[in-house]
Amino acid sequence: MKHPARLSDAEIETRLASLSGWVLAHGTLRREFSFRDFSEAFGFIARVALVAEKMDHHPDWSNAWNRVTVELKTHDAGGLTTLDFELAAAMDRLAGPPPR
Repeated sequence: MKHPARLSDAEIETRLASLSGWVLAHGTLRREFSFRDFSEAFGFIARVALVAEKMDHHPDWSNAWNRVTVELKTHDAGGLTTLDFELAAAMDRLAGPPPR
């Protein structure tokens, strides 16, 4: 599968404005998701893994109890592409509303 081209800084800023909670950090899109407990966090990871596999675009992430920290970057493009923003939006949908 051919990956899309790297986005310009202006394109990144425009797309970033449409995402909630995501920041640029060292050339990656980064966000920390919080859940009620480990089980919800791990369930989120499993749901995202299925989407990521279909996209053939895999996140760099870590899990600590109820938190999942995600960094997205299209490594073979050397930066951010539309795939990163598509996966970020999918993660937002899968995470649902913040825990109370």
